[in-house]
Amino acid sequence: MRNFEQKKNEGGNHAATASCFKTSSSERFSSVNASPERLRGWDHGTTPSIKSRRDDRIMHSFSSCLIHCVFSTHERRPWLTPTIQKRLWPYLGGIARENEITALAVGGVADHVHALLSLLATLSISKAVQLLKGNSSKWLRETFPELRAQGFAWQEGFGAFSIGVSGVEETVRYIQGQEEHHKKKSFREELEIFLKKHGCHYEPEMLD
Repeated sequence: MRNFEQKKNEGGNHAATASCFKTSSSERFSSVNASPERLRGWDHGTTPSIKSRRDDRIMHSFSSCLIHCVFSTHERRPWLTPTIQKRLWPYLGGIARENEITALAVGGVADHVHALLSLLATLSISKAVQLLKGNSSKWLRETFPELRAQGFAWQEGFGAFSIGVSGVEETVRYIQGQEEHHKKKSFREELEIFLKKHGCHYEPEMLD
C-alpha cells in the first residue's frame, strides 16, 4: 500500500503555533472515541492573540488540520482480534497524546486501523503516522506473544484524508461503526472509495 495524502490549509512556519482543536490537559485524552457532546464542547475556532507595542504587532499562528488516517496490517492479515482491539485503540490514543496529537477517534477491524487526528502545523502527516505505527508495532509484539511468533508488522504506506470541522462528528461515527461497515465492504473497496472521493490518482497495484 502506497502513501496517499490529501491535505488543505497548512500554515507557514512561524514563531508560535496552536491547534484549534484542543482540550484542557486533564481531558486531552480521557476517551479515545469522543462523544458528540464532547466534540461540540471543543474549541473549534480560537481568537488570535495580538501583542502590541506601539508600532510592533506580532500575530501567532493558528491551524486546524484534521486528518482521517487509515493503515493496515502486513498483507492485511486479520491479526487484530477483538481482545487486541480493546487494548490497541486506547494505546494508539496514548501515543498520540504523548506526541501532542489529538486523537478524536481510533477504531477499525481485524486487518486495519482508522484514526481521526488533529495535528499541529509543525508536525507532518507522515511523521504522525510513523509515530503511531512504529510505537504500536513494538508494543504489540512485546505484549502479545502470538503476534510476535507470527511476525506481526504494519503494512507499508497509509491513507490520509483531510476533513472539515463540520465533518468531525460524521467521521467519528464512521470510525466507531467499522465492524458493521465491513460486513458489506472489504478494506480495499473502502480505500478506493476514499481515494476517488478525494481525487487521489492511483493504480490498482498501488493498493496491494
